[in-house]
Amino acid sequence: MAAPMEGTPVRIGAAPPYGHVIVNERWRGSAIVQGFQGKLKAIFEEGLGLVDFHLSDHSCVLYVSESGLVAGNGYRRKLVQFRKASKLHGIIVVEKTRLSEQYFPAVQKFVVFELGLTLLPVASQSEASQLIAQLVHDESKEESRNPFLRKKAAKLCEPVVLALVQQIPGVGRVKALALLRHFPSIHQLSNATAQQLEAAVGAAAAQSVRGFFHASLAPPR
Repeated sequence: MAAPMEGTPVRIGAAPPYGHVIVNERWRGSAIVQGFQGKLKAIFEEGLGLVDFHLSDHSCVLYVSESGLVAGNGYRRKLVQFRKASKLHGIIVVEKTRLSEQYFPAVQKFVVFELGLTLLPVASQSEASQLIAQLVHDESKEESRNPFLRKKAAKLCEPVVLALVQQIPGVGRVKALALLRHFPSIHQLSNATAQQLEAAVGAAAAQSVRGFFHASLAPPR
């Protein structure tokens, strides 16, 4: 993928219409975009800089590939630049594969504890496509009053969401299912309060969930 354009680290005010996602031109033809078919419509734009996908006018995705993790710390500079340049809700989607999983704990600590950003692991670009579609619909259904659309959006990729929640330390399948009964979307789960999480899975697991999504619960050094 091409390097971000200098001087335009983040575009402000990018707002995709309902059912659309604004995609950085460098992702045209990728497996992620191909996976949007039937779920989302992609709007390709240049000049998005560091951002790979705009979900709404306040949320975006930055993608860290397997090769990006293995290659070194280039992705860190990109994420730090984004953190300094924007107040958008940045979701960092990271390819966690057999080749890159050894680097994942360090990436998680850096993204969540040091930068205070949300990190979501995926196994492939195909899985990332499903996850991004889910995130877009999670945001859209907050504004939609059509119950049919809300129900359809909630069922787009439940296996992907379940697998993601099971990545949280201390959360197995049983607790993941319990969490998704209370918080059926990643958006709701990542914004749940400690008290809400404790009511669903207990204090220990609640702390793990909060720590996974938020830097404020980083352990003392």
